Amino acid sequence: MTFPYSAVLFDLDGVLVDSEVLANRVWVELLAEHGLLFTHQEFMARSVGRTYPVLYHELHRDFGWTPPEGFAARNDAALAAAFADVPVIEGAGETLRALHAAGVPLAVASNSRRDRLDLKLRASGLAALVGDHAYDSEQVGGRGKPLPDLYQHAAQALGVDVRRCLVIEDSATGVQAGAAAGATVWGLLAGGHVHEALPGELLAAGATRIIGSHAELRAALNL
Repeated sequence: MTFPYSAVLFDLDGVLVDSEVLANRVWVELLAEHGLLFTHQEFMARSVGRTYPVLYHELHRDFGWTPPEGFAARNDAALAAAFADVPVIEGAGETLRALHAAGVPLAVASNSRRDRLDLKLRASGLAALVGDHAYDSEQVGGRGKPLPDLYQHAAQALGVDVRRCLVIEDSATGVQAGAAAGATVWGLLAGGHVHEALPGELLAAGATRIIGSHAELRAALNL
C-alpha cells in the first residue's frame, strides 16, 4: 500500500516530548512569586502552543504585568533544568523509526526557542531520529504558529509540497498553522497536558482526525 503523504511534520512539545507540564510548573511557580496566581490548568490553557514572547505580551495586556529585572533569566534557568530530564511521549521513538523504515521524510516544526528545541531533542533521545530536520520560528523571521510559515518552511526543506504533508499537533495554535499551510492536520492527545475540551478545540481549529496515542497513529498510517 502506497503511503498517503509525502512527509509527516511533527510539533515537538506534547507530541514527541512530554514537556508542557514541566514548563507549566516552572511558569506558575515563578509567576506566583510576583503576584500572578494561576492554577496549573488555567496557565496551561493560556500557554500551550504559544511562544514565550507572546506569553509575556498577553500577561502585560491582561494583567498589566511586566517581568521584573532578572525574571527572564531565572525562568530560562529553571526551564533548562526541567527540560534536561524531559520524558519522551510513549511510542514517539517507535513512530519516528517506523517512518524512517518506510522511507517517509519527517521533520519537527516547533515554536520552541532554538536552544530549548535542541535540548529537548537531546534529553529525550530523539535528536538522532530527527537529524537536521528540526525547525524553529526564528528560521522564518519569527513568524511562528499559528501562522503557516513554519510548516511551509519544514516542507520546503524536505523538498515536498506542504499540501501533501500530514501535520501532527496537540494545540489549537499548531493545528491552525498546519491547516493554514494547506497540510492535513491530525490532533494527537498523548501528552500530560491533555484535558477534556482539547479534542473539540483541535477539531474547531481545523484538525480532521483525533488520535489518542502513537500506537494509534502508527496503526492509522499502516506503519
